[in-house]
Amino acid sequence: MSRYVMGIDVGTQSAKVVIFTAEGQVFCQASQPLRPLNIPAPAAAEHPDDDIWTAVQAACRQAMALFYQRGGQAHQLLAAGLCVIRCCRVLLQANGELATPVINWMDQRLNTPFQPREDYAAVRYVTTASGYITLRLTGQHRDTCANYIGWWPMDDNTGDWSHDTADFQRCNLQREMLFEVVKPGAILGKVTATAASTSGLPAGLPIVATAHDKAVEALGAGALSPGTALVSLGTYIGAMVHGSSQRHSAQHFWSFQSAVPGAFLYECMGVRRGMWTVSWFRDQFGAAALAEAEDRGESIENLLSREACRVPAGSEGLLTLHDWAAPADAEYRKGAILGFDGRHTRAHLFRSLLEGIALTLKNHMDPMAEERGQPFTQLVIAGGGANSDLFMQIFADVFGLPAQRNQMRSSAAIGCAINAGIATGLFSDYLSASQRLVHPEQTFMPDPQNTAHYARLNQVYQQLHRQLDPLFKQLNPLSGA
Repeated sequence: MSRYVMGIDVGTQSAKVVIFTAEGQVFCQASQPLRPLNIPAPAAAEHPDDDIWTAVQAACRQAMALFYQRGGQAHQLLAAGLCVIRCCRVLLQANGELATPVINWMDQRLNTPFQPREDYAAVRYVTTASGYITLRLTGQHRDTCANYIGWWPMDDNTGDWSHDTADFQRCNLQREMLFEVVKPGAILGKVTATAASTSGLPAGLPIVATAHDKAVEALGAGALSPGTALVSLGTYIGAMVHGSSQRHSAQHFWSFQSAVPGAFLYECMGVRRGMWTVSWFRDQFGAAALAEAEDRGESIENLLSREACRVPAGSEGLLTLHDWAAPADAEYRKGAILGFDGRHTRAHLFRSLLEGIALTLKNHMDPMAEERGQPFTQLVIAGGGANSDLFMQIFADVFGLPAQRNQMRSSAAIGCAINAGIATGLFSDYLSASQRLVHPEQTFMPDPQNTAHYARLNQVYQQLHRQLDPLFKQLNPLSGA
């Protein structure tokens, strides 16, 4: 009898559902875009209405329709692993419905603990986006312990709530406001009849805990060795590597719970609104390119990448500084593009956007590798940006390392399926499951001449914050922020 596992992967921009065979092949998949975020104030970001749950239901319905069309039967689907955007805060009423819109990770309110307010009188529970979707699917007030990052009284070493009342006080939370937590690979609950009727999932289907989205991506990308770093290309671009212990004293990275129980993920600072910047450029300045792409019968992304491939490494002196969403410790920062002259075209600007992402990550990842005492030997690039040969080559050249992409770019869905398979006994351990489901596609090798040029360019790039911060501090009160 054929057996299948499902991955439900909800990011900032879409909900994706992938059903895998026991042999690790994709049987069918579907996705549903999320609506644009509401920005009620310059530093606020909320998901409109009940958009995350709406998108999950739609993506599941589409995937199950395909599953049945291709001969799948409900009893053959063993479980679904669930991964939902990290670092969101969800305030719920006693009946489980939203008390306020879901607060997205880009919202400045997430930089501080939960703050009770008069208009929060109806708030009974405070949870994560994964806790909320678990409740919707299963009716259980349960969540993965590995998606609590920031102002939560979580003990990462035990994978449970802290026993120190001071931790709760710092977070302005009480234990009865929080869900029960379980470790990755544990069953959160089973799909209720109500959720089955709206999502198309089989009633009784086990929903399995994973971790926060970047940890699940690292597992699903096969980045399990200590020298392999995952670069996750999303709205937030993260860089991470697996580790064996909590490192509270680390200066250049954070330790988070991994999607593998008992293991940890080391993550350095990333790029906020990273791939959003690329989409922004395409949407705001790509009208002429779009018309040309349509005439040629290709996507605008392919056209822009093809043009940018003809631009030399370094974009002939054009530098992009990626601070489109400023960090909490420097909220005055803005993005910047420097070095324009008469040679520069849209192709130069597009390439510079990509190079700026790679240079920013290198300057965060090198100190992490040095502090760990473990150099990186390989990059695995995940996310839609890995479709670009140009972007892959830029990463290889900037880092001077092989850069690999896998057949499936959306590796979080694979990580979800691995945890689902572990929970149901389909897979015996995480390593062998990863080897079964992760399929490398292509490795890009660095060009030594380009690597040397990027190293010289980076000497300039590393000075930009120091030189521009005083100006941005003066500009900030004049910008209407």
